[in-house]
Amino acid sequence: MKSIFVFVLSAALLFGCDQPLKPQEGYVQVTGGRIWYKVIGEGPGKPLMVMHGGPGGRSCGSIEAYQALANDRPIIFFDQLESGMSDHPNDTSLWKVPYFVEQVEALRKELNLKSFHLLGGSWGGSIAVEYMMTKNTDAIASVIFSGPLIGTPQWMKDSKVLISRLSQPVQDTINKYETLGEYTAPAYLAATDTFNINFGSRKKGPRTPAPECEGVPTSNRAIYNYMWGPTEFNATGTLRDFDRVPDLHKITTPTLFIGGEYDEVLPETLYYYQTLVPGSKVAIVPNAGHAKTRDNPEDYMKSLKEFLEEVESR
Repeated sequence: MKSIFVFVLSAALLFGCDQPLKPQEGYVQVTGGRIWYKVIGEGPGKPLMVMHGGPGGRSCGSIEAYQALANDRPIIFFDQLESGMSDHPNDTSLWKVPYFVEQVEALRKELNLKSFHLLGGSWGGSIAVEYMMTKNTDAIASVIFSGPLIGTPQWMKDSKVLISRLSQPVQDTINKYETLGEYTAPAYLAATDTFNINFGSRKKGPRTPAPECEGVPTSNRAIYNYMWGPTEFNATGTLRDFDRVPDLHKITTPTLFIGGEYDEVLPETLYYYQTLVPGSKVAIVPNAGHAKTRDNPEDYMKSLKEFLEEVESR
């Protein structure tokens, strides 16, 4: 009888504990459809959830780079609704920030995450900061803003600074067609290519498609244009008034701001954000633009690894 009691007690303790997050892939139902997710790695550290940029980007291109952290902890990727492997309902009524925050919460519940790190890159940073402002953050062990869109007005200021660092003919071309609102003119497109080569991804040579992206829909330009606009450095869509910079002081969770040396978010902007979040840290990835996982994945992952380990050692 005693042995049966011990067995039952042991089983209760086993199944009452949080089960380790294992590599897996699946879908979660959210408002408007299903979102696709993938978990890689099963190290002992707390899971890291990674949110892609856009709006309308996809996760597949960065999975290979994050393998560098997969021995330390599970890494969770998901494609936002209207992106990548997730459903594409093409419903503009869902193209609002709160619905994307809901997707994070739905995935957290699906995976039963009691404590995890949240990373938002570029537009993913908007979702991350909105989550921190509007949801219960008890489960957030740390938040990481990678080249983040935290406030569109600040992004516009940074873009103007970066444009001023280009040659005068390129500056004149961008300013001319921005004024005219002619975003498809060949000269304008060539000028924006120059901007992207300097501050988007600086890695030279042809881009080799990531194996994980085979069969995955490319970036969704419809939602990008609707929420942001026709070019990377000028917001004309629904995000033009998005601004959570004044609210950054409300974050009390361990925080890292990380960007490339030549990022679309200026290093000095990240240091400004640091002054607004008590105890936060900044890391600058050398020789990298906005696409840090492509330009310099080694130093980018090294900075993330150091921050995550420091947080978990507290």
